[in-house]
Amino acid sequence: MFGLSKTQGFSRNRSDASVATKGLGLRHASRNLASLSEGSNATSRLYVAFVLLLLLFTPRVDSSWWYIGALGAGVICDNIPGLVNKQRQLCQQHPDIMQSIGDGAKEWIQECQHQFRHHRWNCSTLDRDHTVFGRVMLRSSREAAFVYAISSAGVVYAITQACSQGELKICSCDPHKRGHASDDRGNFDWGGCSDNVNYGIKFAKAFVDARERAVRDARALMNLHNNRCGRTAVKRFMKLECKCHGVSGSCVLRTCWLAMADFRKTGDYLQRKYHGAVEVTMNQDGTGFAVADREPRKATKNDLVYVEDSPDYCLRDKTAGSLGTSGRVCSKSSMGTDGCEVMCCGRGYDTTRVRRVTKCECKFKWCCAVECKDCEETVDIHTCKAPRLANWLDHT
Repeated sequence: MFGLSKTQGFSRNRSDASVATKGLGLRHASRNLASLSEGSNATSRLYVAFVLLLLLFTPRVDSSWWYIGALGAGVICDNIPGLVNKQRQLCQQHPDIMQSIGDGAKEWIQECQHQFRHHRWNCSTLDRDHTVFGRVMLRSSREAAFVYAISSAGVVYAITQACSQGELKICSCDPHKRGHASDDRGNFDWGGCSDNVNYGIKFAKAFVDARERAVRDARALMNLHNNRCGRTAVKRFMKLECKCHGVSGSCVLRTCWLAMADFRKTGDYLQRKYHGAVEVTMNQDGTGFAVADREPRKATKNDLVYVEDSPDYCLRDKTAGSLGTSGRVCSKSSMGTDGCEVMCCGRGYDTTRVRRVTKCECKFKWCCAVECKDCEETVDIHTCKAPRLANWLDHT
């Protein structure tokens, strides 16, 4: 292009050489265009290679179905970011189940926060963030393993509960619990409403696992394994409840049904599995796991598994999604994870003396009330110090 414009300008002074000059200019132009084209192609190839490298080595930053809990009653399938086609289809076909999943999300997140209330990472969520937990879930860590397990368990629990309460059109009580049966106490009749946990597991598997089945990498396999652990954990704590019939409750006859235990039992169980989680790597054919070299035992189907070590969560780090422990309340006397030495990562702690009003000297008053006095007490609250160096405050 530069050769062509330069030739046209020069031909104004030499009209007798215009044809030759134009021909020369066109040859220069074609050479320049060819070189530009080659350069452009090379740049394009480099760009494509760079993008492929990013796709291979950059962790997936995705929205999650977990965000359904933040939408509450306004669950609209097209407004839930990050759903794959299978999940969106199930959402559109079963809006009432999505409502139950949304309500259940609040419960399992609260349970996660209860289980980690004394840890450096305390299952904190981010407001108006479609990923719910932020970048901390990008790492294939123990914490990610626990969250995937308890979220899957939460879906099973919420759907099963909604079935038993008659809130869903597609399911009700377990239809297979009919007729006679027996346990270590003798014979009984199935009656009442047994929780239909098998339907909860079936739907949770179809909905929650759909995203991971669209990808075949180590993280997807890890998530699928931990999802299954969460689902089976709910069924593990099903309990037999019975009602006695007979003279003065003599239990000559019993009517029994299966009921889910409180979700806290599932949370406690998965917390124990979190502490005993097994580090794994992807096997050579990409179809399963191999236990990491430093692991003393093999992972079972009931173990949580992880691929990467966790950060220490001591300092605020945007890249890792860590909020740090500055300002966290700690226990001066504890030697556990809630102790000031562990929680504050050796930075020390500040002590604030506060006055607190509590109920005391309570007495039962006939009939039927409890009267208490308001007592004031002074307590010391210990909170972790911030890092001393300014460049520690916010790792970016």
